[in-house]
Amino acid sequence: MKVNLGAQRRARIEILPLIDIVFLLLVFFIYAMLSMAVHRGVPVKLPASSSAEIERKLTVAVTIKDSGDIMLDTDRVALQDLAPRLRTKAEGLGVLLFADREVSCQLLVKVLDQIRIAGVTRVSLQTTKEAIKP
Repeated sequence: MKVNLGAQRRARIEILPLIDIVFLLLVFFIYAMLSMAVHRGVPVKLPASSSAEIERKLTVAVTIKDSGDIMLDTDRVALQDLAPRLRTKAEGLGVLLFADREVSCQLLVKVLDQIRIAGVTRVSLQTTKEAIKP
């Protein structure tokens, strides 16, 4: 007598749940990368603007603290040394200018002059997004 055990089923790897997980991870990492702002400067209280946008291109950060200290990325520099250091460091790049809201306009203009002397033509004055009040 012959016993029929039926057709043997081969084991399968379900790929659809794997694809779902891969796409979920991809979306998570893309969102995480887009939400990171490039900021190599020193934290200061930025002025508010209703049309502020985040600059994500490769740039050099110049920060003016409320005490009047000028920082190039994270290095402290004197005002007269800013142009030569920028000339070597920001060649072909733009400058993100972070100025504390308590900084005088005169100091801000002096720093902008040094940036222009360095030959940098792309300058972005950074602000924070202002909350719209109803």
